[in-house]
Amino acid sequence: MFGVFNISASGLSAQRLRMDIISDNIANSATIRPATETPFQRRYPVFAVKQESGFARALRRSTGQLGQGVRVVAIAKDDFTPGELVYKPEHPFADAQGYVHMPNVNMMREMVNVMSASRAYEANVTALNASKSMIAKALEIGR
Repeated sequence: MFGVFNISASGLSAQRLRMDIISDNIANSATIRPATETPFQRRYPVFAVKQESGFARALRRSTGQLGQGVRVVAIAKDDFTPGELVYKPEHPFADAQGYVHMPNVNMMREMVNVMSASRAYEANVTALNASKSMIAKALEIGR
């Protein structure tokens, strides 16, 4: 009965962490480093299904339930999206050609991710409240 609360709680924690990572990306979107260093790289969380082992896992599989929520497997760096090169030959961190290497943070993408994480967080709160309401109604029936 209380497994529903654990599932919603894991979703809430995962989305809170996702929003923290996005805010860190936004905060570092204008961070410039010397040309000899790697520029800041956008980060994102990698989620996976939280699973049990042993008998509980076999029981859940036989009833069609796959997991017990979500967990964060890793916080990965976005190595695939290139950062922007800005021509500023007067900048102290410019390379030999006069370009400053900017982070690969796209503000539009980050804002979409913030909205998505916010909606997912709200969905988990709604599921938690609905579960709480159903359990309260079930307890009232027993009176």
